[in-house]
Amino acid sequence: MFRTKTVEQSIRDTEEPEHSLKKSLSALDLTVFGVGVVIGTGIFVLTGKIAKEQAGPAVAVSFVVAGVVCALAALCYAEFASTVPVAGSAYTFSYASLGELPAWIIGWDLILELALGCAVVAVGWSGYVRSLLDSAGLHLPSALSGTHGGRFGFDLLACVLVLVLTAVLVFGMKLSSRVTTVVVGIKVAVVLLVVIAGAFFVSGANYQPFVPPSRPAVGGGGLAAPLSQLMFGFTPSDFGIMGIFAAAAVVFFAFIGFDIVATAAEETRVPQRDVPRGILGSLAICTLLYVAVSVVVTGMEKYDRLSVDAPLADAFKHVGHPFFADLISFGAAVGLTSVCMILLLGQSRVFFAMSRDGLLPQVFSRVHPTFGTPHRSTIVLGAVVAVVSGFTSIDVLAELVNIGTLFAFVVVAIGVILLRRSRPDLPRAFRTPLVPLIPVLSVLASLWLMLNLPAETWIRFAIWMAIGFAVYFVYGRGHSRLGARTEDRGPAGARA
Repeated sequence: MFRTKTVEQSIRDTEEPEHSLKKSLSALDLTVFGVGVVIGTGIFVLTGKIAKEQAGPAVAVSFVVAGVVCALAALCYAEFASTVPVAGSAYTFSYASLGELPAWIIGWDLILELALGCAVVAVGWSGYVRSLLDSAGLHLPSALSGTHGGRFGFDLLACVLVLVLTAVLVFGMKLSSRVTTVVVGIKVAVVLLVVIAGAFFVSGANYQPFVPPSRPAVGGGGLAAPLSQLMFGFTPSDFGIMGIFAAAAVVFFAFIGFDIVATAAEETRVPQRDVPRGILGSLAICTLLYVAVSVVVTGMEKYDRLSVDAPLADAFKHVGHPFFADLISFGAAVGLTSVCMILLLGQSRVFFAMSRDGLLPQVFSRVHPTFGTPHRSTIVLGAVVAVVSGFTSIDVLAELVNIGTLFAFVVVAIGVILLRRSRPDLPRAFRTPLVPLIPVLSVLASLWLMLNLPAETWIRFAIWMAIGFAVYFVYGRGHSRLGARTEDRGPAGARA
């Protein structure tokens, strides 16, 4: 269960013709992917919500703190991705350092998180598009507008979006990167335009006080309370210095997705150089954009008067410019398209890597002879996500999207330390500085954020993991290609 797959064997597997992905991506493509998946509704909604409820104008500092936490994890991802340039991200890294069972757990977890994340994003995109259609006088039938407020329906727009993006991913990574480049260009242009326009309406009086006085946090009880509160009796606070760090635990999730860049390492022309650049570059750009938007929105309107649902759009309405509200909705709709596509990309590559190792049926690890993409896994997962996004409510799945990513951060950071000790001879194009200090800090920061998640999220996570254990012992362990190689070598090979 804890047999490890050598880095050399992982790389050899990528050279098998029927399992080999086409290398077509550059550092710029990877940076665009990273920005494309991170910049989503968070930049239009989360900034104002957290400013009003937890941090005030100091929400900009919260974004910086969250960016530093992500940077710790990004440094660990960059070393692994440059050392093991193979599809699968944290799953592949875990296989090389921790063993087969931990790798399975991470892979199983990532498939759930990325699939549900894509479904949630697709439903959110559908809401923005319906809003724009309503403004234009076009209205979808309620039966095709999704499930809302206890009313059951099928979300046609969300389903169609996922199916179209699935087709784009099947036709090749270069096409996917070109589509993403266009979409991200539009999205970033809208964000910059809003920031520049909003800067003309900033009032210094709205920044007073920059750090509002502290008060006990308002939250749910029971299983809806953070796990740290249930375990230690610790009650988080809003506003004040502690409020800044409590807000960082929330806005951290606006950064989730930069690690998906690592899933495309196998399809990168020079992964040892370009993957670290893509990971760290996209994280730096996104942090700057988040800080800029948070400074503008809290300067345009007093933090305690910001709306929760659409703070940036409503801030422009407050200063008498409703045109920008529609522009923001357009930017959010365009932006979520790229988020959805890259989440689909990430989950299909993790599924492909697990299938190539025999832990899932190997029929899904065949690549298309023309397009060089894992078309079967992409189509199957795309169809599942399309159905889920068509019939689900965004409230049901949103909380489940977070804990798995933090869990992956913990595993990758530990893996860097273990692989440094077990394989110091490996060539590392990028080396995480100050090992083991940086990985240890990454583990502690991620665990702290995990403890601030509701207890019910932990329960759902545990249920999914239990299902994963069952699947591994029923199918994966017996069909593992690494296990078959070990048995072929005999007892001496197994000991080696």
